Amino acid sequence: MSADTKIAELLTELHQLIKQTQEERSRSEHNLLNIQKTHERMQTENKTSPYYRTKLRGLYTTAKADAEAECRSAMGCQVKFKCPYFFAAAKMAGVYSDSDPPRKTMRRGVLMTLLQQSAMTLPLWIGKPGESPPPLCGATPASSDYVAKQGDKVAARVKAVDGDEQWILAEVVSYNHSTNKYEVDDIDEEGKERHTLSRRRIIPLPQWKANPETDPEALFSKDQLVLALYPQTTCFYRALIHTPPHRPQDDYSVLFEDTSYADGYSPPLNVAQRYVVACKENKKK
Repeated sequence: MSADTKIAELLTELHQLIKQTQEERSRSEHNLLNIQKTHERMQTENKTSPYYRTKLRGLYTTAKADAEAECRSAMGCQVKFKCPYFFAAAKMAGVYSDSDPPRKTMRRGVLMTLLQQSAMTLPLWIGKPGESPPPLCGATPASSDYVAKQGDKVAARVKAVDGDEQWILAEVVSYNHSTNKYEVDDIDEEGKERHTLSRRRIIPLPQWKANPETDPEALFSKDQLVLALYPQTTCFYRALIHTPPHRPQDDYSVLFEDTSYADGYSPPLNVAQRYVVACKENKKK
């Protein structure tokens, strides 16, 4: 299937999901209006009869079911939105074609733009009442037996040219279950730099944004030590959380370790949830 055909197919599915979400919302609004009118009648009559109690119970049950249906449709839209967006973005950037040849050289500006878009389009986790966020939602780590899939972005600890080790943004190529090792590509090397790494040198990136308004426990806390992608680079560095996100669209504000400053930390810089992961080293170097 060509890229154009795949994009068209996914966009059609997305359009249907958006239409379905709007229909669910319209139905919810109708029920909410009925609830409001029923309460107004009760206030006018200044009484709560068995009839009104039964009616309200039914209306609230229906409204709850409608809200859950709308939520499922909205989550489906988020998942579908990611697929055509990146097929199209990669094609326009010249790093993907219908014949899917080896990756072409990507201008750094284009790479930075794609990384920002990936962070912006990361789906927001919307759970049912009382449901805990899943692994890889915000700061929630992956399960101990989790294996990142081909194409997943991860933080990978590699040896630099000078022999020092650093955490880089990489893409999973494969995982060998016999050796328990990953093959990953440094995304800043246009696929030329490939590393074979053990599981302990890989940290999967979040697959969902955590909602600060409903699941604040799924976010890193103020002063917590993390690894964060330094703005306009593809390397992760140790940092302290300065301010967690307050709204779903907000980024973390972090303080990177930096000996050029008197207190050892940079001024606050914004980093998206997508690129903030737990730091396995507790002590400051």
